[in-house]
Amino acid sequence: MKLQPTRRAAMAGSAAVAAFALTLGAAAEAAAVTYPIAPGIRLNVRSGPGTQYTLVRVLPEGSQVTIYCQTPGQTITGPYGTTNIWDNIGSGAYVSDAYVNTGSDGYIRPRCA
Repeated sequence: MKLQPTRRAAMAGSAAVAAFALTLGAAAEAAAVTYPIAPGIRLNVRSGPGTQYTLVRVLPEGSQVTIYCQTPGQTITGPYGTTNIWDNIGSGAYVSDAYVNTGSDGYIRPRCA
């Protein structure tokens, strides 16, 4: 004979774990990590991953950016090397990773969908 209370207890435990994971995820988003752009640089923000895309705005010297996802695009050489990685810093807003101090030459965030 199966004991139903044990099954219910396991389901309740799973629900508690899922709720904790959602809370932890929300807290992580609230404490988003930012990365500095290269010193002395006013950085162009583009509507897509390349200089052929529309200039959206210019970040002032000393800016920091939150990277939501990364995508391959035009290869750019900057203070942090040569790369084809572009960082999505907002809706329709991309900067070359060659100008962002992420501490890595590779992808540090998920690929953009």
